[in-house]
Amino acid sequence: MRKDRRPYWMKYLYDNIQDKYFKHFVKPEFDQIGRGSYAIKPWHIELFGSPIKGGDFINFIAAHDKKIRLTVWADDLESKGIELGDYVLVCPGVRISAATHIKIGRNCMLASGVYITDADWHEIYDRSKSIGKTSPVIIGDNVWLGDSVIVCKGVNIGKNSIIGAGSVVVSDIPENVIAVGNPA
Repeated sequence: MRKDRRPYWMKYLYDNIQDKYFKHFVKPEFDQIGRGSYAIKPWHIELFGSPIKGGDFINFIAAHDKKIRLTVWADDLESKGIELGDYVLVCPGVRISAATHIKIGRNCMLASGVYITDADWHEIYDRSKSIGKTSPVIIGDNVWLGDSVIVCKGVNIGKNSIIGAGSVVVSDIPENVIAVGNPA
């Protein structure tokens, strides 16, 4: 492991810059976000649309080559958008795209490259319809989504479950299980 040779004052200054950037530019983009949320390289977090809500103590880890993107693109005003529970970890490259509702429970970990969507984003035959068919996605408490997992529309993942790296989740996953594969 490479040793960080920066002096303490420089690390402290860099952390303060990140914190101020997060509070000034990223937090106001949320419709609601709880206390204690923190971001590493917050200038690589992109939020589009509304509503996007977050709980307490959410940790975002972004990178210049793997931005975090939370997007709500709804046709109706009744969309519940994106809800992140307390103590959620969002790693680099996570994309969450909601047309109706995506809810992520407490203590969840979303590894690098996770993609969660609740819509097709186009019709099969008429591609002029922008969103297509939608169905809410609910992810229970204490769920770990491994590296590059794709969660498709209409999926409910039970609490305390683990989805293995590279899996594509197209149907419901019960509580307390490990699911892997394509489809998981």
